[in-house]
Amino acid sequence: MAKKSRDTRKTKVIGVLNRARAMELQAIHQYMNQHYNLDDMDYGELAANIKLIAIDEMRHAEMFAERIEELGGEPVTELAGKVQKGQKVEAIFPFDAALEDDTMDVYNQFVLLCRENGDSTTQKLFETVIDEEQVHFNYFDNVNDHLKKLGSSYLARIAGTPADTGPPSKGFVTGGGNA
Repeated sequence: MAKKSRDTRKTKVIGVLNRARAMELQAIHQYMNQHYNLDDMDYGELAANIKLIAIDEMRHAEMFAERIEELGGEPVTELAGKVQKGQKVEAIFPFDAALEDDTMDVYNQFVLLCRENGDSTTQKLFETVIDEEQVHFNYFDNVNDHLKKLGSSYLARIAGTPADTGPPSKGFVTGGGNA
């Protein structure tokens, strides 16, 4: 009887981890689309920062996948929703702030579910990710505030800035994993 109850609790936790993973995968695609568009509009500084945030989301998606596998589940690969394409620069930052705010709200509910189901490890994982999502929200909200207050003069200051985020991180090919 206790085994079935534990399996039921584990299944619930895997379910929210997979929902969170799908949300992260959507954020990755959304932010990379925005990164390319901002770079094309010659707003390199904004593009670079969104790319770095997308990389954070990739790390979150991977952490959720690893925890799902530790619990015996299968990580999802589907996005939680549709990517909004072709957004104007003024629309990107309030959109992204709302996305992060909604994500934190959902993840806080997942923290409660983890606590109710006796999984403190996954609870801590969500709490760590929530802290990082708060940093993303603060950035998006701050840029949105600048856009509202300063408008075109803010964008003129950023126009022509580099989109380079530094040296690429090592991958399989460049990191020697193919020896």
